[in-house]
Amino acid sequence: MPFFNLLLIAFAMSTDAFAASLSKGSQLQSPRFINALKLGLLFGVIEGITPVIGWLIGSAGAEYIEQYDHWIAFGLLVLLGAHMIYASFNGDEEDSPGEAVPAQKQSFMAYTLTAFGTSIDAMTVGVSFAFLDVNIALAALMIGLATCLMVTIGALLGHKLSHIVGEKAEAVGGIVLIGIGSWILYSHLSAM
Repeated sequence: MPFFNLLLIAFAMSTDAFAASLSKGSQLQSPRFINALKLGLLFGVIEGITPVIGWLIGSAGAEYIEQYDHWIAFGLLVLLGAHMIYASFNGDEEDSPGEAVPAQKQSFMAYTLTAFGTSIDAMTVGVSFAFLDVNIALAALMIGLATCLMVTIGALLGHKLSHIVGEKAEAVGGIVLIGIGSWILYSHLSAM
C-alpha cells in the first residue's frame, strides 16, 4: 500500500479520537499542554496497538480467503466509513459537553475506556491490512502518532472548538475510508 494511503488511513483513524478529545477537552476548565499530551499518548498507544491485534486476527485466516481479500477489505472499510459518517451525525450523548469539571476529577479509567472505544475501528482496519501488502509496524506507528497528535490538539482546543467541529470530523474520516476501500477494490479488479 502506498505511503500516502497509509497516511490518509492514519488520520482517518484518528478522527473519532479527535472528536472524543474535543468533548473531553470541553469539560476541562483550563487544559494544560502536559495533560493534553498525556491524553494524546494514551489514545495514541492504544490506537497504535489495536491494528496489530486486528492484523494478527486477519492473518490467521488470510490464506483461506485470499481469493476474496480485496472484497473483504473493501467491505470492512466501507462499512466502517459509513458507520463513522452515521455516528458523526447521530452523536453519543455521553460525549456531549456538560458542566466544566476540574482536570484532576477526570478519571484515567474513563479516558482508557474511551480510547479503547475509539480504537475498535483501527482494529477493523488492521484486519483488512492482513489481506493487503501493508507493513503493519509502519501502519500501526503512523496510526498511533496521528492519533497522539490529533488528541493532543483536540484536548487543548476542546473548550473552544467542540461546538464548532465536534463529531463532524469523524464524517471526514469515514469518507476517507470509503474512498480508500473503493481504491483498493478498483486497483485489484483493474489489475485482473
